[in-house]
Amino acid sequence: MRTILNAAAEPAHDAFVEKKSEFIGDACHVDDLGEALAFVERIRETHPKSRHVAYAAIVTDETGRVMERMSDDGEPSGTAGKPILDVLRANELTDCAVAVTRYFGGILLGSGGLIRAYSTGASLAVKAARKASIVQCRRYLVRLDYAQLGAFQQLLALVDGAQLDAAFTDHVEIECAVPADMEHRFADRVRETFNANVVPEPLGLVARPVEER
Repeated sequence: MRTILNAAAEPAHDAFVEKKSEFIGDACHVDDLGEALAFVERIRETHPKSRHVAYAAIVTDETGRVMERMSDDGEPSGTAGKPILDVLRANELTDCAVAVTRYFGGILLGSGGLIRAYSTGASLAVKAARKASIVQCRRYLVRLDYAQLGAFQQLLALVDGAQLDAAFTDHVEIECAVPADMEHRFADRVRETFNANVVPEPLGLVARPVEER
């Protein structure tokens, strides 16, 4: 699965015109459906004179349950929200919302034309977005001396890991996440770099986004 990284305050954005109607696509990351609804309301406030703001959102919770929501916002049933949702599904996206705003240009598009237009608006927004693959990672707790911290952070970057948390007392405790397929390389690097004096403590698995380049 993948997700969109753009924040709701600065969504990915693109637009096009079809038979004098302007369609504006905006896409962002959300953690739940409540955030998706708040994002859509923000878009409505940005475009108070628009005729429609259709949207779709997909969120996956901690148990792996997938939740979807969509709205045609006054367009004929199935011509706006569903095409947007289909774009999210086709791109294997989760934890994101896409809104497509329409300024009506006076020419009716028909059901087929609306489906194509809302699908295009969503596709343009997704294309413009920063995207990340959701990668299964192993969490570790690592105890270090202050003199070891810089070398460890460089090592973590080499295995595409991420620092999740840190505590600084008489020593440093780092909580980090390493992609599951890099676990053995990570262990080898830590052992070689610190002469087996640093032993990462595995904490469990976590899914985290890794930005696509």
